[in-house]
Amino acid sequence: MDIRKKVGQLLVIGFSGKTVPKEVKQLIHDYHIGAIILFGRNIGTPKEVLALTTELQMEAKKAEYRHPLLICVDQENGVVRRLGEGATIFPGAMTIGASGKAENAYKIGLASGKELKALGINWNLAPVLDVNNNPHNPVIGVRSFGESPEKVAEFGRASMQGMQAAKVVTTLKHFPGHGDTNVDSHLDLPIINHSMDRLEAVELKPFRASIEAGADTVMTAHVYFPSIEQEHGLPATLSKKVITGLLREKLQFDGVITTDCMEMNAIANGVGTEKGAVEALKAGVDFVMISHTTSKQVGAISEIIKAIESGELSESRIDESIARINKLKEKYLQWDEILSTGIEVPSTVGCPLHEKAAYEVYRESVTIVKNNHILPLEISENAKVLVIHSDSGTTMQVEDKRYANVALGEAVKEYHQNTDVVLFNNDLADEDIQRIVRHAKDFDFIIIGTLTLSKGNKQIELIAKLIEAKLPVIVVAMRSPYDLAYLPDVPAYINTYEFTYPALKVAAGAIFGKETVSGQLPVTIIQ
Repeated sequence: MDIRKKVGQLLVIGFSGKTVPKEVKQLIHDYHIGAIILFGRNIGTPKEVLALTTELQMEAKKAEYRHPLLICVDQENGVVRRLGEGATIFPGAMTIGASGKAENAYKIGLASGKELKALGINWNLAPVLDVNNNPHNPVIGVRSFGESPEKVAEFGRASMQGMQAAKVVTTLKHFPGHGDTNVDSHLDLPIINHSMDRLEAVELKPFRASIEAGADTVMTAHVYFPSIEQEHGLPATLSKKVITGLLREKLQFDGVITTDCMEMNAIANGVGTEKGAVEALKAGVDFVMISHTTSKQVGAISEIIKAIESGELSESRIDESIARINKLKEKYLQWDEILSTGIEVPSTVGCPLHEKAAYEVYRESVTIVKNNHILPLEISENAKVLVIHSDSGTTMQVEDKRYANVALGEAVKEYHQNTDVVLFNNDLADEDIQRIVRHAKDFDFIIIGTLTLSKGNKQIELIAKLIEAKLPVIVVAMRSPYDLAYLPDVPAYINTYEFTYPALKVAAGAIFGKETVSGQLPVTIIQ
């Protein structure tokens, strides 16, 4: 085989737009690119998504691919999701963790997998198996099932098996663990200094459980682990000791290993995206993910070919990866099935059955953490309720900005019409706080939504001023359950773990006694 087409099979690439651009068609024909990653920029209606995935596969068929393309997304659900209009909104990992039922992880994994598969997306970059034991983690948080390694192992394995039952390829991420960091690897290189014994007891436990249960792929973390890799500042993605020594040899994983995106700063600002591709393959990785820039995708292929020609990287090392990728494709992908798929979106996508299943899990997950004799609100129709929350929900690079809108006010209005809504941006000034508190004094009850508080956050001051004014305040933590640590005097506190509309609607129902919720905190809050 042409060496360019051998190397091309090891790349996962992304692009902009809802149709296939000519440069991507060229990459498919010239290099036989192995996989495509879709982001919000590629996602429209279900019909548009199916048209795009079909177009990609038809291009691969024209290019005489032996196996169809793998097409992947980050559909973790909750705060990190790519499918939008027309698809079911499913609960994310920590929401499911709060339900306390591993069967919910399986059920949501299965339903979510069915919707992806129906749209021609055959590979999900989930479940997240990071154990979130650091309250200040800026990039994992509610993307994790919780702080218990045993719980993350049980729920993660169930989620994986649910998606596999829907015939969707799964991904364990971010190996060997991104849960105990306070740096986002999109922005810089996190370091985890734990001993190997501690990593075995906590971080590695969920990965080991799902590997033993038949994991498909594992995604590497751009995190430095000094107890495994002695070369200072070398991320796990580029470390042979992590990828080959730990994951392949010690944990005996023989499936496909993919990097996280090599354009993230933890790699791009170090060795660089293109050279990093070579180093990742030398470490033992199979797929190199370059999600955004065509020049970097072509540049990486060029660097890999140069490394093979110079003897820095052996062709046999490439052949091993191609064999693993082909084995995965043979298990999950068939040309007959893809070619027989029509352009009509199956009724599975956004179906009432899935919406009902998701809503039941939200009921079992929304958590009333604190209630000093204020909930449920038993009020007349004339009672005035004020809802206060931020106008934007996203705080992480990995989140889709299309879903930044927070609709707590709309959810409350479904249960109490006499409701006013005040929105603020995340740069709350002192005069904004004074204005909101003055306005709030005309209301009987205050419902305020928070989004990942931290020391010095002006929302903390706003809530304190509302309580000082002797107003009955109910806090709905719409993402981080750790917000309560900053709010010791709040009389009522509810966690939804995500600001998706069904979660907020269930919380609003619980506030007015119209929904019975039973969630339990999957993390410890230290006040």
